[in-house]
Amino acid sequence: MRVTMDDGVALEVTDTGSGPALLLVHGFGGAKEDFADHVGALTKRHRVVTFDHRGHGESDDPPDTAAYSLDRMADDVLGVADALGIDGFRLLGHSMGGMVARRVVLAAPERIDALVLMDTSPGPIPTLDPELAELAAAIMLDEGKGVLKPMLDEAGTLESPAHVRVLAERPELVEYEARNWQALSGVMWATMLREIVHQPDQLALLAAVRCPTLVIVGEQDTAFVSVSRDMAATIPGAELVVVRDAGHSPQLENSAEWFEAVDGFLLAVERATAA
Repeated sequence: MRVTMDDGVALEVTDTGSGPALLLVHGFGGAKEDFADHVGALTKRHRVVTFDHRGHGESDDPPDTAAYSLDRMADDVLGVADALGIDGFRLLGHSMGGMVARRVVLAAPERIDALVLMDTSPGPIPTLDPELAELAAAIMLDEGKGVLKPMLDEAGTLESPAHVRVLAERPELVEYEARNWQALSGVMWATMLREIVHQPDQLALLAAVRCPTLVIVGEQDTAFVSVSRDMAATIPGAELVVVRDAGHSPQLENSAEWFEAVDGFLLAVERATAA
């Protein structure tokens, strides 16, 4: 379905299953299908909502840089929930989606029943060089995706042995990643990369989070392991899971261990709620 935000941008949304609402928020350059392997199992106990961020997948891609920011995407999460008549919900955010989820829980804590922060950071990514990021953003805007893509491939950004392995095992994922790259907006990509690099560090603010929280990260996702530990140590009562043999997308690279951790966390939340 299409859901239109308050600024007129339409997002492509899927809404399936019944029970407590669970919103799954994908990362930078991804799409709602990043979670497709697990939606069926999650709908056994949840109403699962996924959507393509603006500038991604099948959602609108406004040409104005002012249409893109982490705050705007956080508003989109709440806007999707509002359009579907969902008040309180469980929220999982992956990578950039985790940065968005962080802003949602800080801005509207009363809406979030449980939080999963997945392969993400509380601020700028420690290993992402601002000068190289600015160069990549400028190339995207001035020369386009066709020129930039080989450079990114050579740099191996967020690459890991687990990711290489899963692409070899599942060639359909190679095609999926190629489709996502073709679908994304260059304006969005450059604008969001710049914001991700220069965003404020909100680690200290996470001490105010009071909902049950799981911080989960792939053990090979070296850019995010240390900051994941920091977030888990800061958020009161947060659980930390480091997924073995996985990199930046553990839901694909070690799907069984990832699902066991996430589903077990959500089941514990349900039991605590029912008690």
